[in-house]
Amino acid sequence: MIAQIKGKIAQRGKNNILVDVGGICYEVLIPSIIMNQLDEKISTDGNICLITYHYLQTDMARSTPILIGFLNEVEKEFFEEFITVSGIGPRAAVKAFSRPISEIVKAIDEGDAGVLTTLPGIGTQRAKEIIAKLQGKVGKFGLIQDKRVKDISEGKTNWQEEALEVLLQLQYKRKEAQEMIRKALDRKQDISSAEELLNEVYRQRKK
Repeated sequence: MIAQIKGKIAQRGKNNILVDVGGICYEVLIPSIIMNQLDEKISTDGNICLITYHYLQTDMARSTPILIGFLNEVEKEFFEEFITVSGIGPRAAVKAFSRPISEIVKAIDEGDAGVLTTLPGIGTQRAKEIIAKLQGKVGKFGLIQDKRVKDISEGKTNWQEEALEVLLQLQYKRKEAQEMIRKALDRKQDISSAEELLNEVYRQRKK
């Protein structure tokens, strides 16, 4: 079982990365809330170290090994609790982790199905099942200090992702592009499309 992986990020996808470990690249699925923090976790030697959840996905006559990456053991532990809910598999959980873990825990603890239904792939019935299974059992995970990633990651929409991708294509570094987006959203909070966001970024760059 692969419990941890350390190497350079060779390629990024929307919800996965390729980690180059001595010339061998491993695909690692990354929840979006964690993907947004990767750049600041890269060490001075250019490596990223991830705690991994390793499982076999069985499909017809074959089994495919899957790695899911986290920044620490606590995030992984909450993920393992989350997938004990009936009907939520590892891939579904990766997709659902689009908000800070502390917010997901707060919604579970308070029985707030409305917040849980904002998670991708989580409908009303599934939200009720999450609450029924985990309420009162995951409080310690609410102590995770992940509120600081809210500026770009919380409620991150497709048009914000689109704007970020455009800036990356224009050769801006990811951290620089994220900061430009954050400042634009702070200056003009009624932005609702990638075009408006990029226009605001352009205006602030002119000043």
